[in-house]
Amino acid sequence: MAIVTIIGAGMMGSALAFPARENGNEVRLVGTHLDRSIIDNCIRTNRHPKFERDFPAGLKYYQIEQVETAIEGADLVIGGISSFGVDWFGETVLPLIPSDIPVLTVTKGLIDTGDGRLTTYPAYWEAMLAKSGKTLSLNAIGGPCTSYELVAHDQTEVAFCGKDLQTLRRLREIMETDYYHISLSTDIVGIESAVALKNGYALGVALTIGLNQKQFGIDSVLHYNSQAAIFGQSVREMSRLLAFQGALTPENQAVGFGDLYVTVYGGRTRLIGILLGRGLDIDEARQELSGVTLESLVVAGRVANAVRINIKKGILRAEDFPLLLHIDEIVNQKKDVCIPWDQFRFEA
Repeated sequence: MAIVTIIGAGMMGSALAFPARENGNEVRLVGTHLDRSIIDNCIRTNRHPKFERDFPAGLKYYQIEQVETAIEGADLVIGGISSFGVDWFGETVLPLIPSDIPVLTVTKGLIDTGDGRLTTYPAYWEAMLAKSGKTLSLNAIGGPCTSYELVAHDQTEVAFCGKDLQTLRRLREIMETDYYHISLSTDIVGIESAVALKNGYALGVALTIGLNQKQFGIDSVLHYNSQAAIFGQSVREMSRLLAFQGALTPENQAVGFGDLYVTVYGGRTRLIGILLGRGLDIDEARQELSGVTLESLVVAGRVANAVRINIKKGILRAEDFPLLLHIDEIVNQKKDVCIPWDQFRFEA
């Protein structure tokens, strides 16, 4: 049995408590400063307010002020924060973790350095820690996994990535169940890039759903030709970006494409894409989804910004990314949805 401390009681961090506890481990769920009411609810009912199933018996719950107690003696710390909490996690939590405890994070995204480079969150945290001379084993989870389906024990395939394969194997022993299946990769850049790049593209596929609803009615029959066309263009553009990032293996690509698929069919990115396709501008769509965290838009904007910088440098070509650049125009320049279908054609 291992002791697993999960910091961040959002939906994904909390969902990981299920395989962790059901695999026989002691699990400590710590809320951030934003999760106080969630932890109160968990203490009172043994259920996350967003889930339809109780947590496995025996979970222990902590408010953020108790984080050091929750970390003490842990064999693994899981970071369950969103992209908006990356700096907070690096500045406040990581310095509290002893160097012999590995860290595994669920946060998907990339940092736009401003010069055209996109760096992973583990690399970003590593640089933060290096300023004080501290080192940690920083690992991450990638792959198609929605929190509520993990809670429902739907068969799920993910990848753990990190620098040391032996450490990753230990993390798999702690977390893997008969419904939570874990592959391992030492290519952190490849896996982390794959699962981050899909954000804008999932929104792009969802645009076609909204466009069809606008033309034929909200309750009209779904049209799949247009969705498939955007999905195919997304795969082409993601492949080019993964090559740019240095992620060339089919395994890394499969992780990203699988994540693209699940994001298209479930989640917040799908919702805002549909609203934009119906004709709402980004401000109106955000208002419609008031209270919903939309970190995918931030990540997509960072990727588009890096692409534009590299186009100016002559490293990338605008004609290779017509979908991403149009999505960026819709989200950040409030342009109308006008999918550039003719720019997707190719001759091989």
